[in-house]
Amino acid sequence: MQTHLRIGIIGGGIGGAALARSLDAAGIDYHLFEKASAFGEVGAGVQMTPNAVKVLKALNLGEDLRRMGFLPEAMVGRNGQTGQELFRTPLKTTCPALFGAEFYHVHRADLHAALCRNIPADKATLGLQCTGIVQAGGNAAATFSDGSRFEADLIVGADGIHSVVRDALWGKEPARYTGHMCWRGLVEVDRHPLPFVSPDAAFWMGPKGHVVTYYVKGGAAVNIVAVNENRDWVEESWTVKSTRQELLNGFAGWHDDLAELFRRTDPDQIYKWGLFDRDPMACWSKDRVTLLGDAAHAMLPFLSQGAAMAIEDGYVLAQALAHWGTDVPAALAAYEAERRPRTARVQLEARERGRTYHMSSPDELKKRDQEYKAEQARNPNAVGIKAEWVYQYDATNCRERFEREPGKN
Repeated sequence: MQTHLRIGIIGGGIGGAALARSLDAAGIDYHLFEKASAFGEVGAGVQMTPNAVKVLKALNLGEDLRRMGFLPEAMVGRNGQTGQELFRTPLKTTCPALFGAEFYHVHRADLHAALCRNIPADKATLGLQCTGIVQAGGNAAATFSDGSRFEADLIVGADGIHSVVRDALWGKEPARYTGHMCWRGLVEVDRHPLPFVSPDAAFWMGPKGHVVTYYVKGGAAVNIVAVNENRDWVEESWTVKSTRQELLNGFAGWHDDLAELFRRTDPDQIYKWGLFDRDPMACWSKDRVTLLGDAAHAMLPFLSQGAAMAIEDGYVLAQALAHWGTDVPAALAAYEAERRPRTARVQLEARERGRTYHMSSPDELKKRDQEYKAEQARNPNAVGIKAEWVYQYDATNCRERFEREPGKN
């Protein structure tokens, strides 16, 4: 059904592309603006947990996931130094029954390309930087570096942690450096699985750091996310190059399997950056402008939910606009009511996982590991990182929840 709205999307990353695809499916007109000269994402993996997969399937990307993704056998927690298994949660055989969808590992660029596919050329402007927001007369307008402006019924800031739209609404407030730095790398493999990398989502936990490894591209490469605590500020950018030796030095004394994996990392695919986040916001919207993804709820990657939350946001916002039609304020109120409590909990729980993964006190480690084993014995299907509540959520049911709300046109 065609809804007579015009939406401006600032930012063409995963969240902005998910919103564009969701709006298109809902019959809502949009135009997307991206400051980069071409659509693209960095060479890194991303975990598409069942909550995100439900949305991607609703957007007709199920076959793309099967083609480009990797289904891990289990989520496995290990001691980063000894390799001792702390927990093992089956994923491949249980996620569809328990959570309503599969758990995929995908290459971020592959996912982004699938989301961007079929965005018409006349609905996207690339290479143009948003410089501000103007609101007047019941509409909003985005202004751009070339002096142009775009007026719409709604402007959505999907422009990341350094959001220009967020700054225009609420004032510039730097994100908080969390004391963690992160490396990302890829290892191309000529046979799968490698003898020292199991076909799992593996969490290697050690004092003041952790490493996550998993296969992407159908098993043709291993993605590495390696985090350690570092008081020195590191730039919040995904494009700062690092080296194999720097990565190895950051995890000296860790298990030999990790050292071997690090030694095989593509030297042109090793990046480092600082991890930043923000406290949950009390409000995302002002008049005819709202936020989505990292612009609204920048979070640490310790629950693997940054991209998933942005995908959920995009779908729910499109459904709210389709449901309330031209009553944009009602749609935004419903969008925030649905999304802010969930994303706030993910933000705060992700912070807590950083503490859990990086414990160094012998007493704390003993207690944590005993809790893992007890939970494993109680329920072999329990997610070791305590994320069942994340995976159970189904954004595709949001219209049913909207139906219970008053005020529908």
